[in-house]
Amino acid sequence: MKYSLIRLAIFVPLFVLFALLQLGALMSVICAAVIAFAISYLFFQKQRDAAAAALQHRFSGKAKPLRSAGEVQDANAEDALLDANPDITINNAKGGKNS
Repeated sequence: MKYSLIRLAIFVPLFVLFALLQLGALMSVICAAVIAFAISYLFFQKQRDAAAAALQHRFSGKAKPLRSAGEVQDANAEDALLDANPDITINNAKGGKNS
């Protein structure tokens, strides 16, 4: 996340500068993107390596799965139900009949 914010912080002022120089919207985007890429590649290797390692870990299958707000809310409701009624069981099997 930090590396993306650094690149965005470099890109935006360059885009504004090129737009003020009246290069046109498309050319301003292209020039700002190329220069922002070059600056971040040359001077922010540590952050780039950390971002690459984080992505590699996320997609390696070893990372904990991310849960949506709805999933977290459902899990909390189930936990509260089980805490209040220890004799109740919850069957989370998909496609099967709940018994």
